[in-house]
Parts: sequence; structure tokens; C-alpha cells
Amino acid sequence: MTTLLYGRPPAVFDPPGEATQVSPLIPGSTPLEDVAEGSADAVMIYAPPGVLERRHALALALKALKPGGRLDVMAAKDKGGSRLKKELEGFGVEVGESAKAHHRRCVVIRPETLTGIDEAIAAGAPRLVEGLDAWSQPGIFAWDRIDAGSLLLAQTAPGLKGAGADLGCGYGALATVVLGSPAVTSLRLIDLDRRAIAAARKNVTDPRATFEWADARTIETAGDLDFIVTNPPFHDGGAEDKRLGQAFIRQAAGMLGKGGVLWLVANRHLPYEAELNAAFKRVRMAADVGGYKVFEAVK
Repeated sequence: MTTLLYGRPPAVFDPPGEATQVSPLIPGSTPLEDVAEGSADAVMIYAPPGVLERRHALALALKALKPGGRLDVMAAKDKGGSRLKKELEGFGVEVGESAKAHHRRCVVIRPETLTGIDEAIAAGAPRLVEGLDAWSQPGIFAWDRIDAGSLLLAQTAPGLKGAGADLGCGYGALATVVLGSPAVTSLRLIDLDRRAIAAARKNVTDPRATFEWADARTIETAGDLDFIVTNPPFHDGGAEDKRLGQAFIRQAAGMLGKGGVLWLVANRHLPYEAELNAAFKRVRMAADVGGYKVFEAVK
């Protein structure tokens, strides 16, 4: 039996132990887009909160299922769960719905005929974003705009030099600015999101750039970089989690060589100062504008 698993559902939903992971946020997983139409017996989805991203995943899952195959979808009630049933019915399917632990769960048995599938897939597909002049895709952080925090970091950090990394690179907006310095010899673009790395490859064509689909918190720390730039995530599954940014700070300290510098931007309310002071020799706030703060931290 071929079972696909999209994301990491809460334990209360008991996902199968042997399933092919297809989430773009789990490095090494199989892209759901690459699954052959009508080839899967079952699909389980922990649905993302964004509307375009969620409908894209639902449509791809239904397309991948064999007629008669089962789709289980779950989401937190306030993160799209309350809309799941209606969205699924829009694809011409009958939906069974239940509630548990502040989540909604919907079950669908795929019929022979579906409606609106291709439109939903197209709406969530990669595209050249008008006005942004960059490739992106719904689901990537700040997918259709220049993030204000990243913009402030780009405006604040000086021209960098040597070998560096962009942790949580997104579609590559910040990396493009960093590579504007001719003194930069190499730049590693690292992101947990496969879609972000795919977009960055299209947007950042400088030969000094390399691309890594990986969790920045767990990659090897060789202590050999001259600089790191980062606008670290602070949401996990739609909920704020300050530990993500704190882990990025510790990881950056391990990746940098002595005298290496970290340039980090964060929302003003996030408590990163203690972590920065513990991991670095010298820390200063370089900017505090519009609800964001930029730190320079030297190892």
C-alpha cells in the first residue's frame, strides 16, 4: 500500500509508521508534485495555514490518489482547519469532518472525477512575481514581497567580505544584496524549504553562490566562515517560537571562525540579546527601526 505523508501531524492523529514523506519542509523528502497521478492508495496531510499553499497541497494530493483512495487532512481550527471542509468540497468530493484537540480532521474517498484541481495547482505553483522581479511560490516566507526586516538588514549591514552564509535564505532577496560586494568570495544559501531553494537558484545566478536544502539548526559547524546574515524564523506550525531564532544564533556561532561576524535582524519583541551575549564576544544593536532590530555580533 502506497501512503504519502505531508508534514508531521500531531501524535493524536497517529500517522502511519511507514509512509513516503512529501512535505517541502522536510529535507530529502519526495516532492508531492513528482508523485504520479493516480498512484497513491492513501495520503495524510497536516495542512499549512496559507490558503493558496493549502489548496495547492490538497489538489496535488487528490490528483495523486487512486480513485477510491483515502485522503486524511488535518489542521488547527484557527490555522485553516475551520475552512478545510468547504475547500475540499470545492474539488467535487464528499467530506467527513470531525474535531479533536483544537483541530479539524476531514476524510475524503477520492471519486473518479474531480473539479478545480488544475486551477488550485496553478494558483500555488512557482511563478515570476509581478513587481518583485523574482521567482517565488506561495508557502515561502514573504513569498510575494520584500520582507521589511530583511530590507532593514540589507540597508544596515556594510559591504561584507570573505566566505559567508545566509541562514534561512528564502527566495534569495538578501543574498542578492550580499553578493553585491565584490569582496565576498562565496555565499552558502541555506533554507529548510525546498521551494525557497528552488526559487533562489533561479533568482541568484552568481557563481559564488551555493544552495543547500537543509535545516540550518543541524548542519555541520566547521567554524570556518567569515560572516553570516540571517532573518531567522520565529514561527513553527503557525505558532510563535523564540527557540528557533535562539537556535540560529548558536548555530551561527559554531559556523563562524574567530573574528567572524553575524548580522541578524529580528522583531523587536523577540528576546535574543541573552543568547547573542552568551555566544559572541562583542554584540551591538546596529539599528532599531519600524519594529525591527539589527544586531552585529563578533565571535
